[in-house]
Order: sequence, then structure tokens, then C-alpha cells
Amino acid sequence: MRETSIHVGRDKLRILEGGAGAPVLYLHGAGGPAWYPLLEMLSAKWHVIAPEHPGFAQSQIPGWLSNVGDLAYFYLDALTVMGLEDVHVVGHSLGGWLAAEIGIRNTARLASLALMAPAGVPAEGEPYGDIFLWTPEEHAQNSFYDQRLVEERIRALPNADVDIMLQNRAAAARVAWSPRLHNPQLPYWLHRIDVPTLVVWGEDDRICPFVCHKAFIDNIPGAELMSLARSGHALHTERPQEVSARLDTFFTMPKQRRTSK
Repeated sequence: MRETSIHVGRDKLRILEGGAGAPVLYLHGAGGPAWYPLLEMLSAKWHVIAPEHPGFAQSQIPGWLSNVGDLAYFYLDALTVMGLEDVHVVGHSLGGWLAAEIGIRNTARLASLALMAPAGVPAEGEPYGDIFLWTPEEHAQNSFYDQRLVEERIRALPNADVDIMLQNRAAAARVAWSPRLHNPQLPYWLHRIDVPTLVVWGEDDRICPFVCHKAFIDNIPGAELMSLARSGHALHTERPQEVSARLDTFFTMPKQRRTSK
């Protein structure tokens, strides 16, 4: 893994990247950027590009940022700046919602979408976990099915960078505080996504409940579902082997783009 940066307009975009091959753009969730186990595995076959969203981690919240749609337009500009074509976009949680928002706007540079436990469209009677009210310990407890991973995350908290944690929370609140973690209009436009789409979800997800997958599967033409039993929300850490293997297959299968929206 190496760190690079580019400028998109006036904004500096910090990027973690690794591997070689066809490009895979990974969009992180509200917890911020990291070189997750899933990304290390994907980089064995693909050129993985994992940017730090504007406003998260080491960056300041830009004045133009007010919702996830703003981030979607920013990344469409970033793809142009990087000169990327036929990009496989993978997003987790907030990043999955962001990937869907990119897809409903413009898929000209995209080869496929993979939405991993995306926020964005809640299910009636199954609210999202309120990540803005949880303590770091509660967030860890609700991120994993495997209690060993919960314990590991809690043991690591004393060494975490508190400033970055607070920055991530502030940036996530800027784009997803109200309405909480969703865009009421998004379900009406998911039909515009005209690239092959894979939806990946843990059946024991306590942040974005598994039942929320139905809105994406029902509204994105041809979308496929990969469900993982005994898995929580943090798919990039809890089930990286299975997800990486499925993405490798998904990225290499012959795909037919729809001709109209």
C-alpha cells in the first residue's frame, strides 16, 4: 500500500492505493479510511484506489459539502481528473450509499458497482443503528457478529487517534445527520443504474439491517445479492476472504450494460 494525493478543483484528495490491473475505487464508510483486509486481498489482482472522503480523517470539511449527493458529484469529477475508465466501484455503508448516488447520476466511467451493506434506503420498521449516539465501545459491539473481533476493536480503542475519530464523526454528521443515514428520494432513482451491480450484506447486521437489501435488489435492474450468514456490518474486516473471492469473480464475468435509462 502506498499513499498519494491529487487535487480535484481546490480540494486535495488523499488516496491509499495498491496493486495493479483494472481499477477498483473503494469508498469507505463513516468510520473513515483505512487499508482494510479486504483491500489488501483485492490488491493481489486489481489496482485498488481508496480515497479519504473530503472532510474525513486528516482533511477539513469543505464549505460545499452538505450531503452525500455533493460527494457523488465530487467523485465524478475525481474520476475525470484521474483519467479512469471502466472502474469497478465498491462502497461500504456510507460509502455504499455514496456509490449508489454516483450510479444514479452518471455511469459513463463505471464498469460495475458493488454495494456492501449500504445505507441510503431504510426498511420500514427496521431503523438504522444510530451511530451518532453510540460510544466507540457500542459501535464496536454493533459492528461485528464475531465477538472476538468486538473484543479486539475495544482493546485497540485506547490507542486510537481521538482527533481523527471526532473528525470522522463530524464529517459523517454533515452528510447523514438529517435525515438519518438515508436519502428519501434515492429509491425513485435506483433504476437509473445501468451497470452490473452486486449487493453484499451480512445477515446479522445491526447498523444497516439485512432487510434493507430488498430496496436495492428490487429497484436496480439485474442486481445480484450475496448474503453472508453469521456476519455483521464490518464486512471488509469480518468476512474479507469470501467478499474478495466474490468480487474477483464479479469483476471478471462478461457483463452487458443496459442501453437506456
